[in-house]
Amino acid sequence: MNNNKFKVVLLGEGRVGKTSILMRYTRNEFNDNQVCTIHAMYLDKVMKIGTRDVVLSIWDTAGQERFHALGPIYYRDADGALLVYDITDAQSFEKVRTWIKELRKIVGPNISIAIAGNKSDLEKHRVVGLQDAKDYAESVGATHILTSAKTDKNLSEIFSKLGERMLKQRTEKEAKQPRISTQNRIVISDDPPPPQIIKKKCC
Repeated sequence: MNNNKFKVVLLGEGRVGKTSILMRYTRNEFNDNQVCTIHAMYLDKVMKIGTRDVVLSIWDTAGQERFHALGPIYYRDADGALLVYDITDAQSFEKVRTWIKELRKIVGPNISIAIAGNKSDLEKHRVVGLQDAKDYAESVGATHILTSAKTDKNLSEIFSKLGERMLKQRTEKEAKQPRISTQNRIVISDDPPPPQIIKKKCC
């Protein structure tokens, strides 16, 4: 396993901006008429955490209801997840709760999670209370940050926060693993021992 590489899945309902977040963060591209993801795609992004270069393999999954059954195929082995909702769509926020329950059921309780309140450029149309979203994120041990793929607001910040959590999680896990001692090892080999050279004393 590459200790510097992490798999991140983007989860959320259709049209909340998952693909736009991925394209803006990895390629600095934005399209107001972004086509919905049909199955899944991923792009790599190299980021620096402290002095360490880390590679995020970010998977964008389809958000439409008919594709939900495929979700576990993509996030079963994920190190982290970015849950995305649209601040102008209350239902998309409610669905975040469902995604988190499913993630922890399939991946496990220790998966690193961040929640993005996307489309913050539409603040005047907000229907999801900011404090409610922050309180919920805190209750499930997740980071919450307002983002906008359109204006590139806080995208680097939220992925950095998620990267730090994943790196800390992996480091702590590795520290708990027992170390195998290399002392007093018995080496078994099928190869015959090299012939001994016997030196005769001269008369």
